[in-house]
Amino acid sequence: MERKTIAFYWKIYRRIMIQDIKSKMSYRADFIISTFGMVATNIAGFISFWILFQNFPSVNGWGYYEMLFLYGFSLISITPVQCLFDNNWSLRINVYSGDFIKYCFRPINLFFYYQSEIFDVKGLGQLFFGIGTLIYAWYKLSLPVTLLAVCKTVVFLTTASLIMISMQNAAAATCFWIQNSFFVLDLAFRFKDYAKYPMTIFSPVFRFIFTFLIPIAFIAYYPSLVILRPGEVPLLSWLSPFIGCLFFWLSYKLWMFGAMNYSGTGS
Repeated sequence: MERKTIAFYWKIYRRIMIQDIKSKMSYRADFIISTFGMVATNIAGFISFWILFQNFPSVNGWGYYEMLFLYGFSLISITPVQCLFDNNWSLRINVYSGDFIKYCFRPINLFFYYQSEIFDVKGLGQLFFGIGTLIYAWYKLSLPVTLLAVCKTVVFLTTASLIMISMQNAAAATCFWIQNSFFVLDLAFRFKDYAKYPMTIFSPVFRFIFTFLIPIAFIAYYPSLVILRPGEVPLLSWLSPFIGCLFFWLSYKLWMFGAMNYSGTGS
């Protein structure tokens, strides 16, 4: 993609995002309550870890602060899907009502235009909570703070987020072929709750499923090992950026395939 094209899409996205944020801020009570609910949910998760480790010094070799590191890493990784791709939850409604047809006549990328229509500001609260948790765990674990370590963290966080985005894109796209697709999307989203745990606590069968079939292990576990345990980094950790990009590309192609073959409700 040429630089001019990127600047063109960024200009459009910025305008759409500003208008969407303005419309959400007009309902301040709803915004405040939902944001507080998001933060409260994350605090509850933090407390659950604390309660767990009051009774157990470690979980299968993973200490309290290592688990907190994974938890913070997963919160940051899943933030982009909640902020930037929240419109996937409305896809099935637009498809069944026939309203989706309006997106097909815009002279810009269909996927970009549809996803950019909604920006979920509430997800930023989760982002800041995740960053705070990650920094706190980083400090308690006495991990080295170097430019290389920070760059690795940013790269692996960015590519790890593509896994959750890919799962939601693919699940949302099933609405082009499946009538009750909400359950597929809801199931894919719920899998994120397992991303904050090390894969070593699961049985070999679930480790295989969460690595190769439903790749939630790449949302936090494998990429975080590069920073958390640099002396025992498996090959899958180094492959995380490639796998994230690959799954995102495949989910994009599936989403676009369904969208380009969409012909309205027929009514």
